[in-house]
Amino acid sequence: MAIYLAFKEVWRNRGRFFLFSLVIALITTLVLFIAALSEGLANANKQFLVKLDANLLVFQKNVDLSPTTSRIALSKRNDITRVDGVESAGALGFSNVSIVLSNGEKDLGVSLIGVEAGKPGEPPVTSGRNLLIDRGNDVIIDQNVVDDTGLKLGDRIKVKSIQGSKEEFYYLDVVGITDGRQYLFQPSIFVPYNAWDQIRPQAAAGAQLMETVSNIIAVKVKSGYQPSDVGLRIIEQVKDVETTDIQTAYESLPGYQAQQSTLNTQRGFTLLIGILVIGGFFQIQMLQKIPLIGVMKAIGASNMTVAAAVVLQIILVTTFGVLFGTFATLGLAAGIPGNVPVIFDGNSVAVAILTLLAIGPIGGLVSVRMAVSVEPLIALGLSN
Repeated sequence: MAIYLAFKEVWRNRGRFFLFSLVIALITTLVLFIAALSEGLANANKQFLVKLDANLLVFQKNVDLSPTTSRIALSKRNDITRVDGVESAGALGFSNVSIVLSNGEKDLGVSLIGVEAGKPGEPPVTSGRNLLIDRGNDVIIDQNVVDDTGLKLGDRIKVKSIQGSKEEFYYLDVVGITDGRQYLFQPSIFVPYNAWDQIRPQAAAGAQLMETVSNIIAVKVKSGYQPSDVGLRIIEQVKDVETTDIQTAYESLPGYQAQQSTLNTQRGFTLLIGILVIGGFFQIQMLQKIPLIGVMKAIGASNMTVAAAVVLQIILVTTFGVLFGTFATLGLAAGIPGNVPVIFDGNSVAVAILTLLAIGPIGGLVSVRMAVSVEPLIALGLSN
């Protein structure tokens, strides 16, 4: 009976319920786009770190896990490799340069990442070859650089760096292409570590230190060892360093937490608005049909039947609106330019959809309570 009543009313007033489903669809679109934007911005920040072939990152002590602030003498890399449980360790250096494009377009800002050949931190290539030595003019570019510039294997690129107060230019040969590995919202290029030390922007031209310094050390742990235990041993045996896992490292990047908190707050307010809108709509619906519910109860309909009919209506309308909004959002996503940082991750989309489906019954609780509390005689105006 409850199913019949729910579907019958929705069908007879399908225009009204369809329009309200469109409102739910718009809320769904907004929630999904906020979730996709959150995922896209986070990915642009952390993509390189997430894909690192390492279990631990070693930072200079007391720098709040800031890669650009951290300074670790490269000689400490050797001390780290001698720690029990460490399989291999590789130095990583971070800086920013620009690729000068020959077609007259604006220079492309990229993250210049220095890596050691064959050590943790060097990205696997999807085409071409890896770096062979820790010096030279070879470079691996990520897929984002390829998409933005059209560069390919064998091309020579011109890189601009600031040395002192002057612009200096360096030429690098593309020997490999890796998948997308953005770092701090910029596409990445990977060069041998000694080349990085020469190219990176510096206060004065030719101001390299006597001892090469890296920003962080990426550590791969031997099979059978716990990364946390190895990290403690590194801290005990190597002076003035601290270790952390990959997730903690990217969550400590400048602005990462503030950015994600802002977007999650927006998503939370959107869901709250959804609850209020759904609750308000069904409450108005309920006020309009109180006499009808009074008649139903007067002829023997139970509170359970009335409540079930209301809940089924809410679920039906909400489900249609959410599904319509989901398909519309995915259709719109196909037309979004590639440089817009939105990523529709399967898990994020699933969580958002389930949450949206849940807010319907939650928003309609007031309507259900109102329906079961209707007194037949009062609703029909037969009682003083």
